[in-house]
Parts: sequence; structure tokens; C-alpha cells
Amino acid sequence: MLSARLIHLIEAHQEEIATRIMHDIRRHPDLPHVHKLQDVELRERGRHILGHLGQWLAEAREAELAREYEILGKTRYEESIPLHESVRSLYIIKDKMIDFVKEQGVKRDSMELYAEEELEHRVGRFFDELVIHLVRGYEGAWRRAAHAAA
Repeated sequence: MLSARLIHLIEAHQEEIATRIMHDIRRHPDLPHVHKLQDVELRERGRHILGHLGQWLAEAREAELAREYEILGKTRYEESIPLHESVRSLYIIKDKMIDFVKEQGVKRDSMELYAEEELEHRVGRFFDELVIHLVRGYEGAWRRAAHAAA
């Protein structure tokens, strides 16, 4: 796995990347409801993903991720945060992570470029799974609320 060194780079610089994530989320004009969340919660969400990225990508922890992000989706529904804002926030985390790796000025030989491409592919699939489970939890909470109101 060529991208292991890049994953370690992300984990080692999680605080710096989390700061960038916070800055982008706080300044993004399409996230007015997410702006109301506490800084500590947003920073912790970023740190949780960044600091354990290697584990998430290497181990078969799909059930744990599914459970965690379905709960997060339910929570975001209960907080009245629109689904699109929750999804965009996750993708900001992904984008800031990839941007950080690209900014590190790693040498641009074919192996390094391949490692970076491999990382982007693996991280992209990982975040796609997070979004699927977030949406599943959000929709489940929405259906339960609609059923209870009927």
C-alpha cells in the first residue's frame, strides 16, 4: 500500500488540518445551520476521522462506521440541520485532507503520484460510505418523525 506514508502524514498533522476544516466550515456561506454547532464538536468530528484514518481504511470496521454515522445522521435531523449541510461538511473534511497532502510538496515522481492517486481513491470511497450511512440515519429519523406525526 503506497499511500500508507501519506495516511501517516495526515494523522500526524490532524490538528493543522482540523483547524483548516473549522475555518472553511465557519466561512462557508451554504452552511448556516452547521455554523450553529459548537467549535469543539466540529473539531472533534474532524480529529476523529483524521486521527484514525489508517485504522478506518485498513480494518474491516464497516459495521462500526455504519452505526456511528447513522447515529450522526439521526442527530443532525434532530438538530434540524439540513441533510445537504451535513453532507457538505463531511466533504469539506475530505477536501481539506487531500489538499493538505497535495500542499506538502512531495516529490512528483511516478510512484509518489500513484500513491497520491491511490490515497484519493481510497479516501473517496471511505467518505462515500460515511455519506451513505449519514443519509440512512437522517432518513430513518425523518421517517420515524413523519410516522409519529401522522
